[in-house]
Amino acid sequence: MSLLIRWAASAIALYIVTQFVAGVSVDGLTAALLAALMIGLVNATLGTLIKLLTLPIGCLTLGISSLIVNALMFWLAANFVPGFHVAGFVPALLGSLALSVVGTAVDFLLKQIFASGDDKKN
Repeated sequence: MSLLIRWAASAIALYIVTQFVAGVSVDGLTAALLAALMIGLVNATLGTLIKLLTLPIGCLTLGISSLIVNALMFWLAANFVPGFHVAGFVPALLGSLALSVVGTAVDFLLKQIFASGDDKKN
């Protein structure tokens, strides 16, 4: 799947999350696209570094500390994108968990759609 399709899928997943998690909101399509991009960039750079640095704590807490790191990265991304708002840590935690679940579901659906399109070509 191309990078642009994954980016759009992330924006769709984020928009779905904003409909169900109180305290997380996005002001429109542009804000959703920018927020999805920023969440991806923050998780790929700073999130990876922080998870590496907190690896010993992660081992002691059996990975629960990664939930906190993900919530903080979600909250941090909201500070950089105008139109994307997270009201506090609890909405960030719930939003990051919901984004993970919804993002996985959207990605699964897109893979099914593109896989069925490949079957028709053969």
